Amino acid sequence: MANKNKKVLVGMSGGVDSSVTALVLKRDGYDVIGITMQFLSERFLTEAAGTAHYGDAASVARKLGIPHETVDLSRQFQETIIDDFCNEYLNGRTPNPCVRCNRLMKFSFLLKKMKELGAGYIATGHYARVARDDESCRWYIKKAADRKKDQSYFLYMLTQDILKHATFPLGEFTKDEVRRIAKESKLSVHRKDESQEICFIEGKDYRPLLKGCSKPGPIVDSEGNVLGTHTGIADYTLGQRKGLGISVGKPLYVVEMDTKKNTIVVGEKSEAYQNELVCGDVKWISPPPSGPLKTTTKIRSLHRGAEATLYPIGDGRVMLRFSELQWAITPGQSAVFYDADTVLGGGTIESSSRSG
Repeated sequence: MANKNKKVLVGMSGGVDSSVTALVLKRDGYDVIGITMQFLSERFLTEAAGTAHYGDAASVARKLGIPHETVDLSRQFQETIIDDFCNEYLNGRTPNPCVRCNRLMKFSFLLKKMKELGAGYIATGHYARVARDDESCRWYIKKAADRKKDQSYFLYMLTQDILKHATFPLGEFTKDEVRRIAKESKLSVHRKDESQEICFIEGKDYRPLLKGCSKPGPIVDSEGNVLGTHTGIADYTLGQRKGLGISVGKPLYVVEMDTKKNTIVVGEKSEAYQNELVCGDVKWISPPPSGPLKTTTKIRSLHRGAEATLYPIGDGRVMLRFSELQWAITPGQSAVFYDADTVLGGGTIESSSRSG
């Protein structure tokens, strides 16, 4: 961090990662201020299992001897993240609320607060790294040293204005090292469980959030034969096999969701593989390419990444063609483009197809 302003604003959720982030920065001589963004209303605080306890953040801040503030952003979070999440599912897409939250809520708020307090940096407990390319004077996101915990996929929408002020100290640590540091420093959160992927749902079942918002319809095969009835398009996602409620003597998977006809199409496993996709709302960290670009692209957070050629098609959209077929390329998810361990950009998957 080259900025001479040693004041840093740390987003503290109450978990071990953000707590150690504050600890490491303080040890490195920074003037640390803890900020807890309360995204969840009382309804979700009581209903969602595994939700970070905001009181733990204040407790850690007292232990570290740093100032701390909790800001209630639950109304904005409901309107910007939760409502969008529900609408995406109702329109047959599988959303990625964490990506959206990072850009529109978490980092934009921290940047604004940083400027209000006259700080020089913002920091979070993400496992990623920020680096500056001296030749282009651009800031880039790189994968974390701990590849199993790497969260660079979720950060592709961050702007240059955010990145030049951002630091991710945990990008150089493994999760085991982070827990060891917390334990040795006698932080009460050192044994705290991992936070759940989506903070406003209980476990992995989002369907109670959408109860009563969609209606049943037919489940058909690729030839239009009716095989059963679905409970509502929002209850399903591409590639799903379990919970279809149909039996034809062989495994079937969701291969298409037609919201106009309120119909789910199922087929054999091979039918759920595609090799092309179109992305919209593309955000670039690197300069946008003017022609074809070879990348390694991840189509979901746990995807290992696959070789693809990217073709700009205008209006902030790109088409990607993969070298090999990919499983269940899902509209609503993010496709993130990499050059080795460097994030180039990403976008929201609009559609997928199979060619050749």
